[in-house]
Amino acid sequence: MKSSLSRALLLLGVAASALSPTSAIAQQERPVQGRVLRQAQREVKTIGSIERVSEEIDQLIPADSVIEVLAEGFEWSEGPVWVPQGDYVLFSDIPRNQIVKWKEGRDLAIFLQPAGYTGTERFTGYEPGTNGLMLDSRGRLVMCCHGDRAVKMRMRNGEVTVLADRYDGKRLNSPNDLVFHRNGDLYFTDPPYGLPQQADDPQRELDWCGVYRLRDGEVTLLTTEMTRPNGIGFSPDYQTLYVAQSDPEAAIWKAFPVLDDGTLGESRVLHDATADVGQIPGLPDGMAVDTAGNLWATGPGGVIVMNAEGKVLGRILTGEATANCTFGADGWLYITADMYFCRVKTNAAGVTIPMMQPQRRAE
Repeated sequence: MKSSLSRALLLLGVAASALSPTSAIAQQERPVQGRVLRQAQREVKTIGSIERVSEEIDQLIPADSVIEVLAEGFEWSEGPVWVPQGDYVLFSDIPRNQIVKWKEGRDLAIFLQPAGYTGTERFTGYEPGTNGLMLDSRGRLVMCCHGDRAVKMRMRNGEVTVLADRYDGKRLNSPNDLVFHRNGDLYFTDPPYGLPQQADDPQRELDWCGVYRLRDGEVTLLTTEMTRPNGIGFSPDYQTLYVAQSDPEAAIWKAFPVLDDGTLGESRVLHDATADVGQIPGLPDGMAVDTAGNLWATGPGGVIVMNAEGKVLGRILTGEATANCTFGADGWLYITADMYFCRVKTNAAGVTIPMMQPQRRAE
């Protein structure tokens, strides 16, 4: 997230922050203007550095890894998802209301626009677009749509359907990030960053920022204890749910035990980065979890790599307010960092849900 509040915070050095395979992917893609695909020029542009806090990080990030810029010139890049059926990444440019497609050796393309806001009236806020993106077990793209205040799915025929837009008859704030349980349940966060006036927006209908579960069409409120729930992810055994809180006064990550019925038990604070707020750019935002149980969590400074006990192993210091990350093939960690879309080579692999059926490759 990068709201009007976060833009003000950025002035102080702080950020607030498929598609279905083949047939559903088919659509007319348009070139992205004003972007630079560095790898296509065979000139590797790098930013930032990698901080090695513990020797354990050497097992996760090779010594010669750098933060490689793949593309730049975005307003606020967010929500990357790796699409294995086509070997590419989709990510959101929230202010421009676009989903962008990056594929190795190809030019960038606009995959979907409008993306998160499809209304006919002019959107008066800063974040109309999609935020978090995720694939379901059939490879269909599921999107957190800020402006439309909904979680939506893009179907195989290209049509978009609403999965969730209300709780107890009231409209959601602006769904932010999401993750699937291996049983098919969808968990998502709902802070107010997509509302034109955020928490003070007169169209807001809920008095809290919740973490929810969607199961068989029913939305269940799991917790309201987090002031600004944001990034979300499961441990490899799906027994723990991690949630980031992008509150500058309590910049924390929490771990919730997942009970047998899918609801959440008593939380614990996994890591607290409040002391770093205002010193280095960024707030707790999106995350990826690897198969060994480590969190790759965007926050102050870039991407904080921590183990399941919250011990910081290292940091990928982008030097920018960093919104989100996801694992692709061959250990690549793809990162959205403000105007940049980057990647870092790792020795890790991300937690993924298995696809229900094989799909032919998409172009």
